[in-house]
Amino acid sequence: MTAPAAERLGLDFFARSVHAVARDLIGCRLFYAGCGGTIVETESYERDDPACHAYVGLTKRTEVLFGSPGRAYVCLSYGIHSLLNFVCEPEGEAAAVLIRALEPTDGLDAMRARRGKRPDTDLCSGPGKLTEALGIGLDANDADLTADPFLLLPPEVDWSGRIVTSPRIGITKAVDRPWRFSLASSEFVSRPRPPR
Repeated sequence: MTAPAAERLGLDFFARSVHAVARDLIGCRLFYAGCGGTIVETESYERDDPACHAYVGLTKRTEVLFGSPGRAYVCLSYGIHSLLNFVCEPEGEAAAVLIRALEPTDGLDAMRARRGKRPDTDLCSGPGKLTEALGIGLDANDADLTADPFLLLPPEVDWSGRIVTSPRIGITKAVDRPWRFSLASSEFVSRPRPPR
């Protein structure tokens, strides 16, 4: 799947407040090597946030976070699941958006093969499920989000009135911060689903 450069989200999209980017990504379309769909859930993380990997400072693991916006930060969760994050804000700020869930629309056969027999609503309804379905591994760390095999496109419709904000999930620090953004009433959002 390809698209003219003018249609893709550019680096300027990511070089902004991580919280604005996380919200604006809802409804955008994410594809990786032809598989993907509509982003329905994200979470934002900033450098001074105890739940952010960059909180410990610059390390070999976090150097991508401290780098240029518009890069993929792919890390392991519990040594098992790859998680896809989009680096945001100017270089050195170390902020990123975790892509938590999407509504799959393209490459469904490949995603089903990777994820086994489960309903389509469960293919990408969580950050580990999403990377497994799309075939995103640690080799995608530091990849350019504005170039193949990534393809990020703006929303086809205005979803801004349907976005809900709630506390982040799956973390143990700074759990009260309302930096989880979801498409209201979407059955593709990860559980526990936010209040409607």
